[in-house]
Amino acid sequence: MSQTRFTELKNSVDRVIHALEGRFTQGVSPASLTLAYLDWLIHLGHSPGKISELMENVVRKHQAYLVWSARAASDPNLPPLIEPRTQDRRFDKPAWSNFPFNTIAQGFLLHEQWWHYATTGIPGVSRHHENVVYFAARQWLDMMSPTNFPTTNPEIINRAVETAGNSLYQGLQNLLEDLQAYTLGSTRECKEYCVGENLAVTEGQVVYRNNLIELIQYSPKTASVYAEPILIVPAWIMKYYILDLSPHNSMVRYLVEQGHTVFMISWHNPDAEDRDLAMKDYINRGVRDALKAINAILPERKVHAAGYCLGGTLLATTAAALARDEDERLASISLFTAQTDFTDAGELMLFIDESQLSYMEDMMWDRGYLDTSQMAGAFTLLRSYDLLWSRIVSEYLLGERPSMNDLMVWNSDSTRMPYKMHTQYLKRMFLRNDLASGRFIVDDRPVSLRDIRVPIFCVATEKDHVAPWRSVYKLHSLVRTDLTFVLTSGGHNAGIVSEPGHPRRSYRLALNRVEDKYISPDEWLNRYAKQEGSWWEPWSTWLAERSGAQTEPPSMGNTDAGYAPICAAPGLYVFEK
Repeated sequence: MSQTRFTELKNSVDRVIHALEGRFTQGVSPASLTLAYLDWLIHLGHSPGKISELMENVVRKHQAYLVWSARAASDPNLPPLIEPRTQDRRFDKPAWSNFPFNTIAQGFLLHEQWWHYATTGIPGVSRHHENVVYFAARQWLDMMSPTNFPTTNPEIINRAVETAGNSLYQGLQNLLEDLQAYTLGSTRECKEYCVGENLAVTEGQVVYRNNLIELIQYSPKTASVYAEPILIVPAWIMKYYILDLSPHNSMVRYLVEQGHTVFMISWHNPDAEDRDLAMKDYINRGVRDALKAINAILPERKVHAAGYCLGGTLLATTAAALARDEDERLASISLFTAQTDFTDAGELMLFIDESQLSYMEDMMWDRGYLDTSQMAGAFTLLRSYDLLWSRIVSEYLLGERPSMNDLMVWNSDSTRMPYKMHTQYLKRMFLRNDLASGRFIVDDRPVSLRDIRVPIFCVATEKDHVAPWRSVYKLHSLVRTDLTFVLTSGGHNAGIVSEPGHPRRSYRLALNRVEDKYISPDEWLNRYAKQEGSWWEPWSTWLAERSGAQTEPPSMGNTDAGYAPICAAPGLYVFEK
């Protein structure tokens, strides 16, 4: 056996071991966690001043807690000793103000506060390792919260008494039902929503298909339409129909009713055979092929392009390449919760370092793709209270089953990520930040967002855990064109699906012209007031102002140009499991 072959064999053994480990660790690298822990522990051990502060903090805070607890036993209206974080809703219910549960909650918050102080501010610890250690401590504390246990949660006790124990019985039935579904490799069925029946039902035709995308052209709803069509590039991490959910909250339906001709990319769900699909394939066989088809169907018309999440990052990259090559097919660019600078990409960066990416790469090498369960595990950890522990309490201890809605059904319809593309994306974008630094290579040459000259409409959401709005805001420093920035209420998904008439929706909006000076995100936040309503409406107006005169609706596809309709929307790729 040659030395090269022997080395490949040893590397394969390592990869298989890492892939097997990853199925039990939800894709988290043990080496990465260990390095972070040792960095924190060693520096803490060499900081006697910090240790003495921690010890003094324990004594002083516990003395105050004991005095407060004695008073709280007879005074349920006593102000809390420790206020929970603004976003912490675990102890909001009135039952938590009664003794002894008020003292239990305050004792937990005291320990939570101490661990925050113990895991942060240690001199010498790298910022990344400090974030990882604090995150790990928070996961442990979330698991040990008194809200998660029947004997320390007054809501569970009261519900059990009120229902004569039926809530616990129903919770057991819910648990057994979910265990059965998990064993069979399925999810809880929702019969109320079905793709093609009441989800993704805006009328249209698939007018182009290759091995990576289907291009859907939607039927017009108005007697005349704006000359320039819209191409929407969704994220390929999930199915496209988040932008075409139910008829009442479909962005696609809203746009066609406003007189726009809309095209949508529907991505193929990759499997092991697609392991070598790369970023260049998503650019060329994705966005560029879609633009080519639209140019054939609607010759000599520029295109308003919109990208959501990963699709927005891909669109920005493609637009920079088009601008570099003096290709002027785009009329404008709209980006929804899309990051272009990854230096402060939020808590997802906890899972991004050399050790973690090497580990994840081995996991994908084993199957040829990143499985949906591994991605779901990372997002669940980021919001463990909302996505895990509160669900366990609600469904298994309180016996409540939340009714499914269209967004929840879409959220469970996830896709896979091909090995080569996802490796390139994580290394080039997240780890090396090549796009923002002008080092990302398209067609053997680097691209720069500074080359883009068409106007940009950029949307971020206030409660985004995937693409934090301050990270999205960094686009201001990367482009030299007019940029309209919108900060809307809601999170990564619900903030985008924000149809007119949706209650409690608001947004901030401001135009930064190319000659305007830069202002920080916090200054921007203080300068521009909230406006009630949906950001879809100013976006539709923005598109209309940058479009030409209205004309007759185009035909569906163009048979003479080789783009005859293939099948009705939503097509075939959206049904791939």
